[in-house]
Amino acid sequence: MAIDWNAEVVDQIDTHWQERLRPRLEGLNDDEYFWQPVPNCWTLSRRGESSAPISFGAGEFTMDYAEPPHDPEPVTTIAWRLAHLIGSYASTNGKRFGRPPTTISTYEYPGTAQEALNQLDDQYNHWLTGVRNLGTAGLTQPQGEPPAFAQAPVAKLFLYSNVELIHHGAEISLLRDLYLHKGFGQR
Repeated sequence: MAIDWNAEVVDQIDTHWQERLRPRLEGLNDDEYFWQPVPNCWTLSRRGESSAPISFGAGEFTMDYAEPPHDPEPVTTIAWRLAHLIGSYASTNGKRFGRPPTTISTYEYPGTAQEALNQLDDQYNHWLTGVRNLGTAGLTQPQGEPPAFAQAPVAKLFLYSNVELIHHGAEISLLRDLYLHKGFGQR
């Protein structure tokens, strides 16, 4: 039996996106987006207002970071988690799918929940279309970079992207549940 591996990769993540994660993001507001469940969370901050050792971004809002990362790494806000996902898709879209090149330093991070959801929808949909258009043959091509994965198939990169969306999406969903159950909001 011939298996269309591209269709399987796309179906796995898009089913998760359509049926689980994206519906959980509906109604996200700015208070919840920036809510810090514990002190000193990594988040997005207006340029010049971050207390993190490093902050990345080209626009009005920057993303907290440190090199090397803290041990343990700080708790992050929904804003930070969404920025991480959006920036990752934007980077891949720039490298592989015809969008302008971008990095964590050159990306303009969203300052509102609605802007974040709009960016996430746009970057995710562009990425998914790009992956779908590769076909199975495109998934078997070598990644080319970074050096440690230069000979690994492109499929490895996209399967990792699926793990990232599922992983960070679950964290965002948990933060939304905590926000709601602490009495900060309603759904």
